[in-house]
Amino acid sequence: MELMRAARLHIPSRTLTIEDVPRPVPGPRQVLVKVGAAGVCLSDVHLIDGTLTPAHLRGEAVTLGHEVAGTIAETGPETTGWSTGQRVVLQAGDIRDGRVLTRGVDYDGGWAEYALASADTLFELPDSIPFEQAAIIPDAVSTPWGAITTTARVRPAQAVGVWGIGGLGVHAVQLLRAVGAYPIIAVDPAPAARQRALDFGADLALDPAGPQLREQILAATGHRALEVAFDFAGVPAVREQALTALAPKGRLVLVGLTDKPLTVTDGTRFSYLQHQILGHYGSAEDAVPQLIALADGGRLDFSRSITDVLPLADAGKAVRRLHTKEGAPIRLILRP
Repeated sequence: MELMRAARLHIPSRTLTIEDVPRPVPGPRQVLVKVGAAGVCLSDVHLIDGTLTPAHLRGEAVTLGHEVAGTIAETGPETTGWSTGQRVVLQAGDIRDGRVLTRGVDYDGGWAEYALASADTLFELPDSIPFEQAAIIPDAVSTPWGAITTTARVRPAQAVGVWGIGGLGVHAVQLLRAVGAYPIIAVDPAPAARQRALDFGADLALDPAGPQLREQILAATGHRALEVAFDFAGVPAVREQALTALAPKGRLVLVGLTDKPLTVTDGTRFSYLQHQILGHYGSAEDAVPQLIALADGGRLDFSRSITDVLPLADAGKAVRRLHTKEGAPIRLILRP
């Protein structure tokens, strides 16, 4: 039995360790991928701190990592269309027995030397896109892309607000710029995050604690207010604040995850202005190949998104850096 290194999270104790585990063997219609790069996401941090708990995990431990890119090392029986040596990106989840499961949450992910994947969850990766940039496309880029294009259905020249300029929010700013939203108003309490938003294409970056926030948004939008607001922070106060900045028939899209209650302070105003609150999670199956094509074609550039690359052995260090925001990271990458 061959072994490999993997970063395993023991769910009952929330303990992350680097272990030697059996190297997976691909079954029917599966492939084994040699991991080239794996992203570290705030969702991984929340799994470790107990904020999130896997809903469908079998057993008490899981290899983390839902953002994965690498090279096919082995194909299983009945696997067609793929061959060893091909560069690939792995979808962040899979559908099994009618349930949507998340890689690195409900089943083993890519914080390891090798990752197992169903053949229909792979996307071919052009040589023009490095593994480090490709790995973040499923989730860090595809989740805001889905929120913008599918859930919110943002159209050109619509005024939008983005609360929370972390690993997903900063890509939302970049993608909103790409689809022609205007103006794009970023809101974050951290000065470094606000500057990052401007660097990625925001027209205005505001501090949520500012006493004139709503007035500044009205001024920037020609008194239209926001047609769409996105919560990438997953903070109840953010949601309440964003609702106050919405235009009539405006939409608030909830992307950031929280287990706290969702409240509407002024129900009469909410109904009178015909506001909507829309939940969002992940992305459709076509999101990742769309983004790969746009990056390969030069329409999108994710090189600025990679703050640092660390060895797999430093997974715990990467988690701490993301949790404490040391160095204001956009995305940290693990390389086995």
